Amino acid sequence: MNSHLDIKTEPVAALDVYRQRRERVLAALRAAGGGVAIVPTAPEVLRNRDADYPYRHDSYFYYLTGFTEPEATLVLDASAASGEPASVLFCRAKNVERETWEGFRFGPDAARDAFGVDAAFTVDEIDTQLPRILAGKPALHYALGSSPALDENVRRWLDSVRALGRSGVVAPSAAHDLLPLLDDMRLIKDAHELDIMRRAGKISAQAHRRAMSACHPGVHEYELEAELLYTFRKHGAQAPAYGSIVAAGANACVLHYPAGNAVAAEGDLILIDAACELDGYASDITRTFPASGRFTPPQRELYDIVLAAQQAAIDATRAGATFDAPHQAALRVLSQGLLDTGILDAQKFASVDDVISQRAYSPFYMHRTGHWLGMDVHDCGDYRDRGPDAQPDEQGALPWRTLKPGMTLTIEPGLYIRPAPGVPEQYWNIGIRIEDDAIVTETGCELITRDVPVEADAIEALMQHAQHA
Repeated sequence: MNSHLDIKTEPVAALDVYRQRRERVLAALRAAGGGVAIVPTAPEVLRNRDADYPYRHDSYFYYLTGFTEPEATLVLDASAASGEPASVLFCRAKNVERETWEGFRFGPDAARDAFGVDAAFTVDEIDTQLPRILAGKPALHYALGSSPALDENVRRWLDSVRALGRSGVVAPSAAHDLLPLLDDMRLIKDAHELDIMRRAGKISAQAHRRAMSACHPGVHEYELEAELLYTFRKHGAQAPAYGSIVAAGANACVLHYPAGNAVAAEGDLILIDAACELDGYASDITRTFPASGRFTPPQRELYDIVLAAQQAAIDATRAGATFDAPHQAALRVLSQGLLDTGILDAQKFASVDDVISQRAYSPFYMHRTGHWLGMDVHDCGDYRDRGPDAQPDEQGALPWRTLKPGMTLTIEPGLYIRPAPGVPEQYWNIGIRIEDDAIVTETGCELITRDVPVEADAIEALMQHAQHA
């Protein structure tokens, strides 16, 4: 069974952060006419027989509460009368016998005080309390269609309210998707979030340094993964932010390759895409380095192209630029590199613009240069502007979102050269990706994962020092 012995309570200052977030949601709902918002946490998931997967809370729920126990739901009543609770938490009851097996539970009374909600009940009371809260309210706000179980619960609660219709009780007459409001809130990180993300970045960078130092020809991919996981936990991170990618040689050309049994050979590159989750926030780092500690000339040539593409994307990441600007900047450098190396036949293209317009780069670079980062490694938030003033282009596409200070994203160009006719053989089976995490600022961006080297010379120096230590 899951253990919940790792009791986490927030300091008072952090609790104020969660209160302020709930107040922002309540204010937005009041401005929209009021109603009740329902935000459940994630369910526990059975792994096999009577053993669950390690529990991980729902990000939206945690964003508004800081509460990490399962079987919990937050209710925000934007139409609450004066003196009535506007924030209500439903959670597991205190149960000494279950705590003997599973660890500490707050219970409603302690949870109300510890997490700063107005009222708290046991989760067993939700079917009684929710219809009472919903009765007479104009609208219901929740993640529409996100969970069949939640949809069924909402239907049951509404049916309970409608059953009182002869008494003059009315149910909410409208249902609205709550997620766009929460997505826009989560897209701009506050100081509390940025502090955690910086610390997560440092831990993940330290893990990459350890893996580089432990690497040598003959090492298994899973051995390097073990170095990463050890460092995450040693420095206080609760878990990996995603399944670690540790890919030796040709495996690096598989974008989501999981760490496996392959043995790093002399002359192989190792691509590691791995990072930790700390206090609910993800980091995301990729480094590519030679198993032997020295890049071969073809490897170094492609590595320097990818690094230059990343620098171009970094230079394009700033407030006022579009989300697409870093990708386009990286794409130009990568496309020019493909022409310069002969991986693309320069005689077939009049310019880099032709390479890009024809998407000739796509067999070697098939993903975008970044994504939002936050509580989820691919964090919430639209990439295109869906505001009322956004005008679609001739193809019907909405404009890309404009970057603002406090947004956080990855910058991760790459090249993946599989054997193919016309591709120079010296580049075959080379996969390279370089990824860092960035906080958008007024004048540029702050890279929070550069405690692990990124320049080829610096990587070689670290590995050579480790091999001779």
